[in-house]
Parts: sequence; structure tokens; C-alpha cells
Amino acid sequence: MSYDDGPSMFQDQLAEKVRPFIDLIDYMRSIGIDKELPLPTIAVVGDQSSGKSSVLETLSGVALPRGTGIVTRCPLLLQLCNDRTVKWEAVISYGGKFRNEFDDPSEVVRHVEQAQNSLAGKGVGICEDLITLKITSSTVCDLSLIDLPGITRVAVKGQPDDIGAQINHLIRKFIKEKRTIILVVVPCNVDIATTEALKMAQEMDPEGTRTLAILTKPDLIDPGAEKNVLEIVHNKVIFLNMGYVIVKCRGQKQIDENVSITRAIEEELEFFQNHEHFRSLLREEKASTKCLANKLSNALVNHIKKSLPQMSEKIKEQMGEVKHLLSKLEGGPPLEPAEKRKYLIQVITDFNEQITQLSKGDIIVEENLFVLMRKEFAEWMKCLQNDKSNYHKVVQQVVDEYDQKHRGSELPGFTNYRVFQHVVQKLVAELKNPAMMTLQKIRDMVQKQFNHLSRESFKNYPYLHQVSKKNIETIQEQQSNIVKERIVEQFEMEMQVYTQDEIFNKHILEEGKTAGGKEHDTRSKYPGLLKAYYEIVVQRLADQVPMLIGYFILKQSAKIVCSEMLDLLHRDDTDDILQEDSEIEQYRAKLQAQLDRLILANDKISSL
Repeated sequence: MSYDDGPSMFQDQLAEKVRPFIDLIDYMRSIGIDKELPLPTIAVVGDQSSGKSSVLETLSGVALPRGTGIVTRCPLLLQLCNDRTVKWEAVISYGGKFRNEFDDPSEVVRHVEQAQNSLAGKGVGICEDLITLKITSSTVCDLSLIDLPGITRVAVKGQPDDIGAQINHLIRKFIKEKRTIILVVVPCNVDIATTEALKMAQEMDPEGTRTLAILTKPDLIDPGAEKNVLEIVHNKVIFLNMGYVIVKCRGQKQIDENVSITRAIEEELEFFQNHEHFRSLLREEKASTKCLANKLSNALVNHIKKSLPQMSEKIKEQMGEVKHLLSKLEGGPPLEPAEKRKYLIQVITDFNEQITQLSKGDIIVEENLFVLMRKEFAEWMKCLQNDKSNYHKVVQQVVDEYDQKHRGSELPGFTNYRVFQHVVQKLVAELKNPAMMTLQKIRDMVQKQFNHLSRESFKNYPYLHQVSKKNIETIQEQQSNIVKERIVEQFEMEMQVYTQDEIFNKHILEEGKTAGGKEHDTRSKYPGLLKAYYEIVVQRLADQVPMLIGYFILKQSAKIVCSEMLDLLHRDDTDDILQEDSEIEQYRAKLQAQLDRLILANDKISSL
């Protein structure tokens, strides 16, 4: 027999002050707030065969899975709700989807084992997923606790070699949280200092402020060892702030004889009342399952009260964070067709405005585009300046070797102008490749920043991002080809070796030369004259190449991109254009669900 339809053994502890706080935590867990922050709870820890299952079945009034080896293979959240109008009913849920209601207490073992097999597989493996068993009855106390797998040291047949490490990791995951009360179950007939459960609790709670120990199996103590147990219960061996409670639950013999849980509790009370050494513990409220139930309920409620201010603050903090994330995602396009078209117009207009502002230098994307361009144009100027020395060297070399290598039919002392013209043309033409390289670098940085604006403006709309990115690439390629043609034209024009006489004479004077007369025809003057001319070429190219690049690659490209994007407004497939990224849509839904949970939790705490 696994359930008793009799009066509750814990009626006197069902105070109105207890229920609201336990209901609060159960409610917050039901809406998923435990995904956002740890909730106050009681975690039951014990070595295998410590009597852990017996304690839980006494508190719940129903039999739980028993046997040798690992019986609890998944964390089991046991929610006990006292309701004087309900005889007995239960709900088991797990895996985020499965939920089953039943009203037969004898079905608990089957449902729990079925849940464990579903989550951890058939056999003896474990799983960290939580099973929730909510029992509502007129004969249970108001309490919530989590039963964890029993600690084991050696793997049995069918278990992985590291099963002990897996269980330790699972237990630590639950009891490390400071909002968790650690309920350690220890048999009276073992050395308490050597139990793994208490050692683990001491590691996670070194000051013992949130650990309560239950001593089980007092009927198995060797004669003469009672005083040692009393010292433990009186906190004289290993100090725990929450203390110790000693209980005597149903043993295997009583189970085999079908002794009811109610009768077992009565026998427990008789055992302590008649025990020579332990009867005093009843008066001190340190013995019996009834005392344990009262102590646990009060401890949990006090723990909840203590945690509420921090929980409330944390929930409000997370609400702010989630709202901020949602604001960055926007609300998505409207459903009404007319409103959706207006929305599309606004989205494209915002993008175009940013592209236009970027082309004017009014906004900065990642890095200041105009600063980057000036640096690259400065490199172009440096290239022109550095080429001067080579230019002067070649010209001087031609002058020095003229009679041996370049002289034609002219008389001695005369010079063939064509020779020096060809030298100028050849050296200026060599600057075309650096000009093209400058074009490519500027195109890369402009296209990168255009793409960044596209990605940020249309991050929720993959189609718009794809179209704008393709437009940017196509337009940049077209404008780049135009600039290449203009640069080629510029260098072809430079082959004329021409400038206004006034400008040329001015540069000659700046070089310290004299303009006019036949002195210009003397060979010794040629290096200086050509140097003056090169300065004019440098000035032309230093400005002309950057102006071509800046105008077509940045200004014109931005203008054409805006025009191409506006053409989308003439299409009828607005739904397809504004189709959101599925991941963004799911992420927004996830954030909204999270915000809804936090709002519900905040309202619930405020009402309490």
C-alpha cells in the first residue's frame, strides 16, 4: 500500500503564512523564471542507500521508485500542495512538452520511471533534465524540494565508467546556488564525517549556513553508539547552522509487510517516545518526520523571504536588458499592406539618408571614411614626391650621355627636344599603376562601409540586404571602370608634355632659373627645366586623381545606390521584400517570451 486516505500528519504546520511563498516559487518555476535566475529551493542529497527515498515518500505520502543501485536517474522536483478540498491528484511533466495528469497514487512509480526512461534512456544512465511531480492533496504539507541521484563511487554493469563524476557534477550544479537549501541525508549507523554527501555540502556551503542534515535509520545503531548520535544532533560534531533532525522511516521489512505510511509515522513517534536516549529529541523538536516537515517548510519560507529583494532587483535588471535588446530589434513590419508599404518606404529612406550622410562625411561608420581616404591620398602624394629623385636622376643621365647615346643629325651643342620629351613621357607614364592601386584601395574601403550600412540597416531583412549589397558591388564596379578610363585619359593627356608658358616660367623662377632667351636651349639647363615641369605634373596628378576617385567612387556611387533602392518601391512584392530573417524572428519571439515571464514574475512578487 503506497498511499493513505487519512488525516494529514502535518496539519498544524499548514499556516497561512507558508503557502503564499511556496506558491510564489512554484508559480515562477511554472512560467520558466528558473531559466532566468536561480530560485530558492531545497535539494536533497545523499549517498546510495542513505534512506533518501524513504524520507521523501514519508513527506509526500506516496511510494517513489526504490531498488538497488541508482534509482533516481533524473532530478525530480517534488511539489507538495495542501488543499483540503482535494483528495489526491498529481501532474507529472518533463522534457518541456510532456504533461500527464492522474489521480491514482499507486501510479506514481510507473510515471516517474517512464519519465526517467524517456529522458535518460532505459538502463542505469542519468540525465540532468528535470522531472516535475506536483501532488495536490489534503494530506500533504506545503513544500517543494528536488531529489537528486544518490552519490556512487563504483560503476555497475551497464553504467559508464565516469558515472560517479557525472552524478557529482549534476549534484554540484544544483547545490552550488546560494539560494538552494542543501538537505543532506545521512544514516545514523555510519561515520558522518566520511559521508560523500556531507563533504560535498561542506564544499559548496563551507559556513554551513544553508545546510540541514537528516539522520536516518536510528533503529540500526549499535548499542552504546546512541551518545555519539546525540552529539551529532546537538551540533557538537560537525556544526550546521540549520542543524540536524533525526527520523525513522519505513524500512524494507515494513514495506514487505505493506505497512502504510500513516502507520509508519505513528510507529516512528512511538519509537522516539519509548527510546531511552532519543525521547528528549522530541521535546527539542529535533526528531520525527512531522518535525522535519515543519522545519523544512519554515526554512524554505524564510529562505524565500530573504531572497525576495535580490530576486526582485535581478528581475527588474533583466527586464531592462531584455527591453533594450527588443528595442534594437525593432517591432518588425506591420501586417496591414498599406502600413507595410509605408514601413518599406521608411526603411529604404533611412538607409539612403545614411549613405548620403556618409558620402558627405556627416556620419562615421566604424572608422572615419574621410580620414581613411585622406591617408590613402597622402600615400599617393608621397609616391609622387618619392618618384622625383628617380625622375631627376634619369633626366641628368640623359643629359650626361646625350652625345654618346641620343644625338641625331643636329650639330654639336644643339639638343634634340624629342629625346627629353620621350623621357618625361616614359617617367610620368610609370605613375599610372600607383594611381590605379590608389583607386582600388579607396574602392575597397568605400564598399566596405557601404556594405556595413546595408548590413546594419537591413539586418532583419535578408532580401533587402542582398539586393543593396549586390547594387553596391555592381555600382562600385561600374564607377571604378569610369575612374579607370578617366585616369587613362589623364595620363594620355600628360603625354602631350604641356603647360601654360606663364605657369612654366613661374616654376622655373621658383627653381632659381631665368626664363626667356636662348638660355633655355642650352643642354645644361635641361635638368632644371624638366624638374620645374615635373612639379607642374605632380600638382596636376596629386589633385586630379583623388578628385576623380572621390567623386565617382563615393559621391556618385552613393547617389546611384539611393536611386536603385528607391526603384524597389515600384514593385508589388512588398511581403517578399520585407520577409524577416527566421533567426531574427525567432530571437524576437524568444526575447518577448522572456520579457513576458519577467513581467509576470515581477507582478507576482509585487502583489506578495
